Amino acid sequence: MGLFNRRRPGSRKQGGAKTPAPALAIDPCAHDLAAVDLREALLRHDHAWAAEFLTAVTEPDERAFYLSICARVPGLQDWIGAWTRAEPRSTLPLLVRGAHAVGWAWAARQGTYNEQDTQDDRFQGFSERLELAEACLGEVAARDPGETAAWTFLLAAALGGRVKPDEAHRRFDRVLELHPGHLRAHTYMFTYLCEKWYGSHEEMFAFARGAVAQSPPGSPLGRLVADAHVEVWLSLPKAQAETYMAQEDVRSDLRAAADHSIRHPAYRAQAGWPEVHNVFAFAFALAGDIPAAREEFQIIGEYVTELPWAYYAPDPVDAFSALRERVTAGL
Repeated sequence: MGLFNRRRPGSRKQGGAKTPAPALAIDPCAHDLAAVDLREALLRHDHAWAAEFLTAVTEPDERAFYLSICARVPGLQDWIGAWTRAEPRSTLPLLVRGAHAVGWAWAARQGTYNEQDTQDDRFQGFSERLELAEACLGEVAARDPGETAAWTFLLAAALGGRVKPDEAHRRFDRVLELHPGHLRAHTYMFTYLCEKWYGSHEEMFAFARGAVAQSPPGSPLGRLVADAHVEVWLSLPKAQAETYMAQEDVRSDLRAAADHSIRHPAYRAQAGWPEVHNVFAFAFALAGDIPAAREEFQIIGEYVTELPWAYYAPDPVDAFSALRERVTAGL
């Protein structure tokens, strides 16, 4: 019957099925077996398999996670136009193309697709790819207003600076109407409101705390509080950053967020779960809360994610290993 029938989302109890614990490395599929299958299907241009799989994923957070996997598949832009032309009545290929165009745009800006390009080339590529994303996702939203993922990735596209705050909030509010606890939409809106983007520390914290307060116990949205403290840490000189994270009120805030979220009995891991725990592990480690950090490292095992560890050192695996060793030693 093939891999799809063994790994389709309905067969999983929590999140995605985990791959066997690997050597410590960044996994583009977030250690999710179904994501591995999806990525491999797209790499071999098997859009029929991908369409069957994605059609079966109806839970909004899972759907956004698997589309984020599509967004990072290299070379997809070279052939997905044939898929959209082959199925003009379907919004799914447009949705995949739009989500991928967002990731492709950021790859252009960061120079990860064509290292020989100049900065001007990269900016032009960034702008053109965001235009493609907006066009594809906008058409999906117009044809199927209930497609939460279209609004979510339109919100991601807003980070490119092409839309005003009112429009970003409109897109976010539309997601909330459809799925109030949507994790990925919240993280995109959180990023938009960060000081280093289009907001301030005050707006960022107000958003994070408000979202957590309105979420049910066990919601992964508790990570937003950890993200907010990490953002402040990033903005400060090294000595001030260390002092900031070591404050007892910061530690208490992190513990309260974790108690409401990942440490609550109602919490259930979902597809893409490692990043939530990696964020808390990073924040607790920086804050010097050894027991809390150690607990998160035990849950994570070898399932390290690129962020937030890349904020600490150029090689996120080295950063993860270094902080884990410090926590294990109780330093």
